[in-house]
Amino acid sequence: MIVLRFMQGRASTLISSFMATNSITSVLTILSDAMPGQVSTATDILQAHGKDYSWHRPAAPEAVCFPRSNEEVALIVKTCGEHGVPIIPFGAGSSLEGGVLATRGGVSVDLTQMNKILNVSVADMDCTVQGGVRRLQLNERLAADGMFFPVDPGANATLGGMTATRASGTNAVRYGTMRENVVSLKVVLADGQIIETGTRARKSAAGYDLTRLFVGSEGTLGIITEVTLRMQRIPARIEAAVIRFPDISSAIDVVIKTHAAGIRMARIELLDGLMMQGMNLYSNLQYPEQPTLFLEFNGSPSEVDDQVRAFRQLADRTVNPDAIGDGFEQAATPAERERLWHARHHAYHSSIALRPGCQVMSSDVCVPMSKLNACVQAVRDDVARSSIIAPLVGHIGEGNFHMQFLVDPENDAEIAEARLLHERLVNMALSYGGTCTGEHGVGIGKRKYLEAEYGDAFGLLKNIKLALDPGNIMNPGKVIALS
Repeated sequence: MIVLRFMQGRASTLISSFMATNSITSVLTILSDAMPGQVSTATDILQAHGKDYSWHRPAAPEAVCFPRSNEEVALIVKTCGEHGVPIIPFGAGSSLEGGVLATRGGVSVDLTQMNKILNVSVADMDCTVQGGVRRLQLNERLAADGMFFPVDPGANATLGGMTATRASGTNAVRYGTMRENVVSLKVVLADGQIIETGTRARKSAAGYDLTRLFVGSEGTLGIITEVTLRMQRIPARIEAAVIRFPDISSAIDVVIKTHAAGIRMARIELLDGLMMQGMNLYSNLQYPEQPTLFLEFNGSPSEVDDQVRAFRQLADRTVNPDAIGDGFEQAATPAERERLWHARHHAYHSSIALRPGCQVMSSDVCVPMSKLNACVQAVRDDVARSSIIAPLVGHIGEGNFHMQFLVDPENDAEIAEARLLHERLVNMALSYGGTCTGEHGVGIGKRKYLEAEYGDAFGLLKNIKLALDPGNIMNPGKVIALS
């Protein structure tokens, strides 16, 4: 009986494996005929599409498609759906929670050839782009009209990927995240249907907000192929500065009081002393290695002068000026400003400079501003009791910060310890009324925390996924694990 059951189980596994192989073969045959030269099974291409910037183990797809139109994306989705083959949307591969990993095989849909800027309307202050357009590409085009797109996650990501992960970054304190800057979308659903989620009107009270449903859905509900975005006018004047503090608590206090005082910062970023050390190493700088705020002020010349004056007065009132000393330094030229923010944007590589050869397990919790100091102090105390090195960097103006846990990828004990630290940090953030992810998304790394965060509403997330993707082919296993 035992042998018979074993043989039956073995036969079932072999049949399932055969059916899966047969399905992907059929899909590749259909798509290769319909899209000649746009389907690849080359090993190097598969490997490149099976990894991102995260610490999660790579998982390559079985094929990669490079569509050039909405209709080709729809064909890919419809064909895969009919054969039960998983689909994983892919942009720049710069995600940090394993959202593009093909953990169940299937077809990676690379949107980088859909890279046209379709419309720019200065009168309407919006633009429409295909999902594969890169952030810097768009801003180069918009600069000709004196405009820019403000969401800046650091990486030169695709706008489709930024929408799918609800990206934010250094400018969010003034301009908001992708949630606030996406006007409408064109999306290919799991059955191959192409829909538009809204109009270009500045506001609407018509029905459910489908646009916000797909912003942050990480490819689990559909593939975003076109995005209409809000633009901003390039400020007349931009000033950058850094200011040092004797301790991290003082820096956070100044940030909280800046909000309360109504000082409109364009950017306000926090790096602890360890992160400053890594930045000096990586970017060849000589900043003092103590808690530092990176600041940017913009507006008219008079507005910027007022912002700088108000901020400096507030900092002096909050912290003993003798403790700050000459710690406030403005970037004198655009080149110096660019160098400063270039260094800040390379915090990931700066972390690695502290421990060459390590892997970064990055957190991205976000808490209410009133709880920020307590949460930061608690997690830093927790890390201090461990053997893990973990610099801190944060979009502190929104209560969003990252602990960069540095681990040896070959040391299982270190990875296990860092995971425990990360889990305690997330639970701490949730206990303070915060979120498990402020900007990196859920992917595979944050799935287990969603139920605690959403509570009774968690079942609704599953119902939405089932309603829009009953076959569970759209980036399966990410965000919501149905099986």
